[in-house]
Amino acid sequence: MIQRLVLASAKPMRRSLATGVATTLLIVCAASIAVAQQPKPAAPAPAKPAAPTQAQAAPQAQTQEQPQLIYSEWAKFCGKGQEPTAKQVCFTGRDARTEAGLPVIAAALIEPDGEPKKILRVTLPSPVQLQFGTRIIVDQGQPQTGPFFTCFANGCMADYEANPDLISKMKTGQTLTIQAINLAGQPISFPMPLANFKKANEGPPTDPKVFQEQQEKLQAELQKKADEARKKLEAAPK
Repeated sequence: MIQRLVLASAKPMRRSLATGVATTLLIVCAASIAVAQQPKPAAPAPAKPAAPTQAQAAPQAQTQEQPQLIYSEWAKFCGKGQEPTAKQVCFTGRDARTEAGLPVIAAALIEPDGEPKKILRVTLPSPVQLQFGTRIIVDQGQPQTGPFFTCFANGCMADYEANPDLISKMKTGQTLTIQAINLAGQPISFPMPLANFKKANEGPPTDPKVFQEQQEKLQAELQKKADEARKKLEAAPK
């Protein structure tokens, strides 16, 4: 179910930068609503390598150069599934893209109405080494690890139980760091700034007009970066 929703939504992500950012977040929302209406199958346990997993390497142990990321604003959306007894599910999320507009990472706090259990869902770019799973860190706090539960064309997802302690740290922290291991065996690490997460999460759902304005602003920033890169290439000696 989740994979079908994700794959069905992948094509619109390529139509425009503004639509792309919204689609990334709405993919998470659609999948989240579907998950909330049915029991989630147990995630396969990560393989146990003979040596400690590289996903537990120090946060700064990173050899791959990371792209410059452009972040969307934190946005909150709420919705229900099609079942008559479906409960409302709200999520607070944001994503990050390269200057070329390609999706890289996303994070969303999923909160089913009336349910004590909440989920932090993170998405990283594929391909990655699935057996090592993922790791998240808020500022310089204690790392948490979790397995991937599905992958699609643009990335792989992992869920973490969002207990009150984790949510509190996200609301007061500066950065959520999301990590994994790429196919070359190197740790990859992406920062997700937490500024305005608390405001978005505790406030009402994002106004569609405000969200559209945010996407237009982001699109303009991405276009500016693309123009600057093009000018540099044109000015470079041939």
